[in-house]
Amino acid sequence: MSKPSNVGACGYPEKYERLREELGRTEWVALGSLIERGEPGQGGPRYQWSRRAGGKTVTVALSAEQFEWMKVAVANQRRIWDLLQEMQRATMEYMLENLPHPPRRKRLTKKRLGLN
Repeated sequence: MSKPSNVGACGYPEKYERLREELGRTEWVALGSLIERGEPGQGGPRYQWSRRAGGKTVTVALSAEQFEWMKVAVANQRRIWDLLQEMQRATMEYMLENLPHPPRRKRLTKKRLGLN
């Protein structure tokens, strides 16, 4: 089987390679939600981080510095989920376009695989 024209030096399609590189550059990650509560006149703002642990919701109080740091980590986690979904889609598209299909009565389409 010949090598597809859109394959980069590492053997992956260029789109997939870009996603892998972005995933590899990701720094700290954290699951959960962040909440800023309170008004400055009521003892100052309060910061909380909530997440699921062991089947229960756990909430932790944070300092302002921890809150700012965790905002980046939570955003990184959400970006990782997006990257993984894009990588999964690219994997299915590559398979459909470049690998031989088994004999079928009905053609396997992007719609059937949920790629539309």
